[in-house]
Amino acid sequence: MKSFKSIVITGASSGIGEALAIDYAAPGVTLALCGRDAERLRAVAEKCRAKGATVDAGQVDVADREAMAGWLSRFDDAHPVDLVIANAGVSIDNDKHSLDEFARVRKTFAINVDGVFNTIEPLVVRLMERRQGQIGIVSSLAGFFGLPVAASYNGSKAAIRVWGESIRFVLRKSGVGVSVICPGFVVTRMTPADAPFPMPFLMPVDRASSIIRRGLSRDRARIAFPFPLKAAIWFGNALPASWAARLLGGG
Repeated sequence: MKSFKSIVITGASSGIGEALAIDYAAPGVTLALCGRDAERLRAVAEKCRAKGATVDAGQVDVADREAMAGWLSRFDDAHPVDLVIANAGVSIDNDKHSLDEFARVRKTFAINVDGVFNTIEPLVVRLMERRQGQIGIVSSLAGFFGLPVAASYNGSKAAIRVWGESIRFVLRKSGVGVSVICPGFVVTRMTPADAPFPMPFLMPVDRASSIIRRGLSRDRARIAFPFPLKAAIWFGNALPASWAARLLGGG
């Protein structure tokens, strides 16, 4: 099992990113955390420092390629990274699919897809040269199926899932692991209690963090959970497309 001492986590100001940051925090661990909410990010950084970790908290936009490259390169120069978790993501579709407002589609892909590239690009060659390290890419179980809502979110998560699973084959030759993380519904700000859709098998964020950390330490190719929802998604994918569309109300 792998252990990590220099860790990058994007989207660390709330949700899964916050939980991972706090759970990884310990004496001898250095964390590079970024998030959009400066106040919440500060609070997360203080919790991590209280547990003995050294923290570099940057309010950096993952969609800004140059800013991310500068911040991550400086951090890696001082603290060679052995784990990078590309976690930052948004779900800003309207109630259906955002086809009436393509700006939402483009913004979702800019953060959920380009943001992953901007997180990994500055570090991947360095990891390969050191022949060690782990990359975690946070996708979603929603990235396995064309659901009738949140098309931009689903599509963006499908893109990074397949990309991450593909680059694993390349990077393993250089001693670098890649894990694609596919959560179901987790209690975060992206899963409000009044959501206009069912959220089966909703999981506490601390449980999600535990599953993810264990999977990363074991270099799991895919960390997908919870099992009942994962099984349902895989069953749906095994059906003929016309059957699946009928089940989802697509005709």
